Amino acid sequence: MGIPIFQVDAFTNKAFAGNPAAVCILDQPAEEEWMQKIAEEMNLSETAFLYREDDTFALRWFTPVAEIELCGHATLASAHVLWENGYLPPGETAKFTTKSGLLKAERKGNLIELDFPAELEHPLPPPPELVRGLGIRLKYTGKTGANFLVEVESEEVLRGLQPDCSELAALPVQGVIVTSRAAANGFDFVTRFFAPRLGINEDPVTGSAFSALGPYWSARLKKDEFLACQVSKRGGVVRVRLCGNRVYIGGEAVTVFQGELLV
Repeated sequence: MGIPIFQVDAFTNKAFAGNPAAVCILDQPAEEEWMQKIAEEMNLSETAFLYREDDTFALRWFTPVAEIELCGHATLASAHVLWENGYLPPGETAKFTTKSGLLKAERKGNLIELDFPAELEHPLPPPPELVRGLGIRLKYTGKTGANFLVEVESEEVLRGLQPDCSELAALPVQGVIVTSRAAANGFDFVTRFFAPRLGINEDPVTGSAFSALGPYWSARLKKDEFLACQVSKRGGVVRVRLCGNRVYIGGEAVTVFQGELLV
């Protein structure tokens, strides 16, 4: 019998939108080299590997070129697979032990809400590679633990952005979060995410980025609940709410296919 694997589109209610993630259900820990090869084979922004540990699931995430310490859309996809395929009862909280600590997910109707730690950014002058890489006027530049966070003048500017990924890949960070206030459609803010250093020129919907975007926009918009849109080609809708030092990141998910790994 093979190893179950699923592909799930996260932060969307329809197939072929949002951010696709592979979810691999293991019955025991796997070798890191093997997981990296599977992630390279799947060639998605993230492949998640998880197995049960008592009342939690150990969870790790791999891009096609490296393991990362936090991923939102593949965590949402993992929770979706656990409930949809009977690994967890529908009303039970999904708990994950990860390199970023204990993470949780709950079902709220069609919505899955992730419980993530808030990530605060601090102002930082933009390095030359960031300025050249984005090629536009930067309204604000800050840095979280793993990413640069940049605000630009408008949604129009954000949507028209055509970054030089070779310049961004030279930055000593995982990626670059670029954001602006939303122009319309009921959204509070919009965003895009670029991570060429991790083999992902542009990520379709980056759940973990909202751990920083939530506090950032809360300080500017003076509110704690948001409806946001990641305006990549595939696009995705994210609900965000803050509570103390936690950020709750909500979205829907759709399974696109399932199968078995035979190696």
